[in-house]
Amino acid sequence: MEIVGSFVKLKKRGTNYLGLCPFHNEKTPSFTVSPAKEIYKCFGCGRSGNSISFLMEAEKYSYVEALRWLAAKYNVEIEETETSPEFKQQQLVADSLYIINNFAQKYFTDALFNTEEGQDIALSYLKERGFREEIINKFQLGYNSEARDGFTKAALAAHYNLDYLQKTGLVNVRDGNAYDNYRGRIIFPIERVRVRFVLRELGRRGWVTLSPLRWHGTWVDSGRDRGRHSNGFLTRSAALVRATAFGGLSQSSHA
Repeated sequence: MEIVGSFVKLKKRGTNYLGLCPFHNEKTPSFTVSPAKEIYKCFGCGRSGNSISFLMEAEKYSYVEALRWLAAKYNVEIEETETSPEFKQQQLVADSLYIINNFAQKYFTDALFNTEEGQDIALSYLKERGFREEIINKFQLGYNSEARDGFTKAALAAHYNLDYLQKTGLVNVRDGNAYDNYRGRIIFPIERVRVRFVLRELGRRGWVTLSPLRWHGTWVDSGRDRGRHSNGFLTRSAALVRATAFGGLSQSSHA
């Protein structure tokens, strides 16, 4: 809350704080910050995230630059080692993929809740299987439509690089035409977090995709091992969401 409050004038509203969204023009405050959850959410434009993603969005920082800003603000000494041009290029790619995947998560979540196809096919399917809406929101589930290039067009319109879009595994190119790799799929975002006090990638995001009509899952790793399939990863991820939806984890769910 303190970091976001440095950029946005916030007023306490219950357990949360409310203010005007810095990412779009609005007259009625819809930008909410939850100190307990350490996240922000705008119910007007849909932007959401944590303190690092806020700095990346608001100040156009890279992931590393956001970490440097936080370190300077809180007087945390960090050790930076001199890196090769090759490593710097790898880091640039990793930062770009992180930003693109954040965009993709918001796009898929919006498609799930705010499109007729998403509501009729995916959202109704999830609710039929026992997923409460609060769980769907908590795990940031989404949906990509049956359209050939809906996500691709949206990402390119937002000026994201086509080569990087391909590296996420979400977009393919064939015969010069770019198109969505996964269509008609429920999307489970997966994020792995590494807690280290070094200026390297602290987290990366991948995707589990699920067809509501065929119950077939695919794991797509964003960047390093793109195209890796793991039904085991899907099983564990889906088991966690199912267990949470039904009110608790069983012993087998911890495996």
